[in-house]
This record gives sequence, structure tokens and C-alpha cells, in this order.
Amino acid sequence: MGMEVDVRNQMAKRAAEEIHSGMVVNLGIGIPSLVPNHLSSETKVMFHAENGITGMGPSPSKGEEDENLCNAGGFPVTLNKGGSYCDSAISFGMIRRGRVDITILGSLQVSNSGDLANWIVPGKKVPGMGGAMELAQKAQKVIVVMNHCDKQGNPKIVSSCTLPLTSSACVDLIITELAVFMVTEEGLLLTELFAPYSLETVVNKTGCEFKIRETVRMIPY
Repeated sequence: MGMEVDVRNQMAKRAAEEIHSGMVVNLGIGIPSLVPNHLSSETKVMFHAENGITGMGPSPSKGEEDENLCNAGGFPVTLNKGGSYCDSAISFGMIRRGRVDITILGSLQVSNSGDLANWIVPGKKVPGMGGAMELAQKAQKVIVVMNHCDKQGNPKIVSSCTLPLTSSACVDLIITELAVFMVTEEGLLLTELFAPYSLETVVNKTGCEFKIRETVRMIPY
């Protein structure tokens, strides 16, 4: 069973706090696609999709979808006033030139040094890495939003990734349903907890050591 909708939105809301007016922001599929729904009307940003959209708006209401307008994951989106379309070459040119301020991605594993593994489980069929490699390397800030553990209960935050890497030492911030971690030169730093989870729960479910900020923010459910 997938993560509860309220929990997914809670994580997306926290990720939205990292976004400020004037930014160009790329969103991955899944939880990251919920982020626009949690921005205030005063926050003016341009959401970018690597399939060729700059200026995506919130998810459309049911029945209001445009079958010709979707994000890179094939999910329906809207277009804000001033938004534009382009081909993939221009879209990836924006990424590779560092024109994307933040990318918000899902992941299969993240290491305590910020290595990202989010594109394949060996033996599984996938269409390919997509734009994740370019985004992870070239976005000004990389935020991972993911479950703390996989479906088997294994930690997804680990000392060293066992799955094929998308990019090394690229992640800046990790947001799970349990906690928020900054990736620093000294390793992971826990900065926030989601209620009702305890620090002990996070320690037990994390596959590596981490430091704890002196004052930890508690985010209410």
C-alpha cells in the first residue's frame, strides 16, 4: 500500500518551504508533483519539466485535465500565465547550463555523503534514467523527498548506496515522512522531526550514523 495522502502532502508542504519567488524549479514524479499545491499565491516561481515546459501550475481538478498537457512523468498539469513550451534539447540545455535553481526528486537510496540512487533496481525494467543525472549534477540545490524505508522495511538512507548511482555527492536536503536531514561536509545533520515520530524511531530506521542539530524543529502533523 502506498503512503497515505496526508503524509505525502505533509512532505510536499515541507519541500515547498525551500522555494522562493524568482526561482526556476524542476519537480520529479510522485510526491514532488504535489509541491505546487502548497505554495502561497504570493510566491512567484517557474516550474520546469524536462519534457519541455517552463511555467507549470498546480495539478488540474478532476475533469479539468488537458490530455495534451503533462509533465515528464505523463501526469496532467496546468500552465501558468507566462508559461511556455520548448523542445527537449532546449529544456536540457537549461538544466546543463545551471539555470534550474532547485530540483525536487524521489529516490531509492541516499548515502550519508549525498550520493543519489534513484533510477533502477537491478533486474527491473525501466525506460531509462531520464533527466535525473543532469538535474542531480547541475541544479543549484537538490532535494530528495522519499519514504524513510522501502517496502521491505530496509532503510533508504544508508552509509553507502548498494543500488546503481544516478550521481555522487549531489543531494543537499532529504525529506522523509519521519525527519529532515541536511547533507553537510561532515555527513548528515538531522534538523527536523515530523510529529508524532521520535528521535529513537529515526535512529532505528536509518542505515547510517548522523548528527543532530542542537535545536530540532518539530513539525506538527
